[in-house]
Amino acid sequence: MRVPLSWLREYAPVPEDATAEDVLATLVKVGLEEEDVHRPSDSLSGPIVVGQVLSMEPETHSNGKTVNWCSVRVVPEGHEQTLTGKGIDPSGVQGIICGAHNFSVGDKVVVALPGAVLPGDFRISARKTYGHISAGMIASVRELGIGDDHDGILVLSRIGLDPEIGSDALELLGLYDSAAEVNVTPDRGYAFSIRGIAREYCHAVRAPFTDPVAELAPSVPKPTADGFPVTIADDAPIHGRAGCNRFAVRVVEGIDPTVPTPPWLVSRLRLAGVRSVSLPVDVSNYVMLEYGQPIHTYDADTLQGGITVRRASAGERLTTLDGKARELDAGDLVITDESGPVGLAGVMGGASTEVGDSTTRVLVEAARFDEVSVARTARRHRLPSEASKRYERGVDPQLAPVAAQRVVDLLVELAGGTDTGRVTDVDHTDRPAAIELPAGYPAARVGVDYSPEVVERSLVAIGAEVTETADGWTVVPPSWRPDLLDKEDLVEEVARLDGYDRIPERLPVAPPGRGFTRSQAARRRVATTLAAAGLTEVLSYPFVSQADNDLWASPTGEHVPSVKLANPISEAQPMLRASVLPGLVEVLKRNRSRGFRDLALYEIGHVFLADGVVADTQPVPPLGVRPGDQELERLNAAVPDQPRKLAAVLAGNDAPAGPWVTPRALDWQDALDVAELAARAVGVELTVAQGSHHAFHPGRTARLSTSDGVDIGVAGELHPQLVAAQGLPERTCAVELDLSALLDHESAAVTAETISGYPAATQDVALVVDADVPAAELLATVRRGAGELLETAEVFDVYAGTGIPQGKKSVAIALRFRAPDRTLTADEASQARENAVAAARREHGAEIRS
Repeated sequence: MRVPLSWLREYAPVPEDATAEDVLATLVKVGLEEEDVHRPSDSLSGPIVVGQVLSMEPETHSNGKTVNWCSVRVVPEGHEQTLTGKGIDPSGVQGIICGAHNFSVGDKVVVALPGAVLPGDFRISARKTYGHISAGMIASVRELGIGDDHDGILVLSRIGLDPEIGSDALELLGLYDSAAEVNVTPDRGYAFSIRGIAREYCHAVRAPFTDPVAELAPSVPKPTADGFPVTIADDAPIHGRAGCNRFAVRVVEGIDPTVPTPPWLVSRLRLAGVRSVSLPVDVSNYVMLEYGQPIHTYDADTLQGGITVRRASAGERLTTLDGKARELDAGDLVITDESGPVGLAGVMGGASTEVGDSTTRVLVEAARFDEVSVARTARRHRLPSEASKRYERGVDPQLAPVAAQRVVDLLVELAGGTDTGRVTDVDHTDRPAAIELPAGYPAARVGVDYSPEVVERSLVAIGAEVTETADGWTVVPPSWRPDLLDKEDLVEEVARLDGYDRIPERLPVAPPGRGFTRSQAARRRVATTLAAAGLTEVLSYPFVSQADNDLWASPTGEHVPSVKLANPISEAQPMLRASVLPGLVEVLKRNRSRGFRDLALYEIGHVFLADGVVADTQPVPPLGVRPGDQELERLNAAVPDQPRKLAAVLAGNDAPAGPWVTPRALDWQDALDVAELAARAVGVELTVAQGSHHAFHPGRTARLSTSDGVDIGVAGELHPQLVAAQGLPERTCAVELDLSALLDHESAAVTAETISGYPAATQDVALVVDADVPAAELLATVRRGAGELLETAEVFDVYAGTGIPQGKKSVAIALRFRAPDRTLTADEASQARENAVAAARREHGAEIRS
């Protein structure tokens, strides 16, 4: 909201020497946000004066252009030129070349004399052009920076001015005024007006505020029997709220449409960011800016019958004032006459009833439309307007008849119109609900010991009706503050008006025993561990296709029940993910397409499982009403299970190539390492076995489970056909773990093993077993059989071929033995090795490879 200071001074005690910056600094005290300062004089400097054309001689030159060689008087006849400077003629008559032709001898114009600066740092000087020394410029509206009209120069008589020759044109046109721009937050719609800003300024300087609306209200006539017929018929209110609850109409006849808008009014509109159109339109915009009530004017002679406010019907169309034909939606609130829609309520009027140069009878509309209805219509048609901005934030429902009266008064005064005396005011508004405010509540909530006098004074200042009770106050908010709904809102007003600087700066004391929960701390350890290992954490969208869920979330590729979005951002991805891998793979592909080759990415996120979810077909509970226990049970039953999963994808090499560095291609073992790192971070030992998943390589896939046999994930190399189909790098690997299940097996405490100070004894053994015996099972048997002296046992080779019987394989295992209290002898290590071999022979028929 741009606030011209000259306008603000009419309603608030702003010092004459106060700048726009001073006004903004004052308004910040009461919670308004400063935005910008607009000062036309920053880009304009004199001498820029009123001149009168004494003569003009047309000259056609060799380039085909006809210009006027003009003599322009810039000081009154008989007076001396007091301005000095290079190019300023002491006689008071300047010779000026002008290419415009829309003026005549005797016209008074705006003259920029040598030394002046126009917007765009355009400096005026005396220079030779078209065979003459042109000492100045006869300025157009656009050259002065006060409009877009560049068809010709500004003739002052055409805007209703007859100033003295030589007078300051900047002062005449209001260009010394400045505006403070305030950012109006959605809850402070009343501040979208000079009236609202003036009220806040008075709050800030603790000065009484005289409400212009309250002063004008007693002169507003009551509705008359011959008032213009208006019907409100909203048969589809949004959330039970009618789209319109007040509609005031006045009729003014006999206006002169050719009367120019007074320069003072044009100047204020321009500084407020609104361009001048015509006097009736300018008056309506002026009142909107002044009071905050949007006004619409109709050419009354183009209306057919009375006005009806209703929802649009399917197939109806309306050409709005911007010249665009719009197809209306059933949710649009429209203003109609007998011919059909003539305006989008609260957004923009229709072209068929536009006030034009031939209009002599004007119908003035001041209405109060619902915030949600206007906001939806403006967004649906991509049609923001000054009116919709105000309606979306809430307009004072008691303001309409007063604002209409103000427009009538201005049209009578400035356009020569006559008030017909026909008054319509359809009023369906309700009185704001009273709020009970306990006496000690403001002090308890803010931490400042507000006296009862301060509380009551603050609430009265904002316009509320305050009644003292035994326990505090009963407060009825003013009609222009729809944001005041409960006692917390009232406390905020008390704190704001008394001064935010009075609120003490005390840091709250952190309560003991808080911090991360056990589960949160465990998730943090997992994420930190993987990041420390060189993986990069990413976040992907949880939206996927049904095919993605079937591919990644089902080991066999069968259909996976999925949660479908009611309003997906893409019809190609209408489901919520049942696996984290689809989004992670897309991130991998996107980064590869941008030149990144060596990638190790991981993500921790929720998946959404539709199994067992009760379909919720009942209506959602209304806003502002707490659901009952049965409704909560129904809603909870409709919420899908959302466990967390950890997934990672790996492609490329483990390190970039360089001197003395030979990169190694990432493979299935790296994916398995990621799983084991995550498990060890929460003290869980994983069991690894041969697995299968139709999205993974049939021979390079591991099934991951806990020690008690709970399957929690899969790791390995992706299927070659899938890699080719999706354009992934060869040998891309992946892992996915059910992190929620993994955390359920988290150890209560991880105890560090005692480190022995004695040397280890190492021995290897190669065992020949049936080819279908998993190496992991053989390794587990060897570990059990070796006894307590065994420190580690790892498979380092698996071989099948020459020297090994058909259907058999050789598994080589490295064994390391160590005792905590002594140095082992070779016999002790050998005996432990033999015990391990014996266990393998009993359980798997293993024989030592010869």
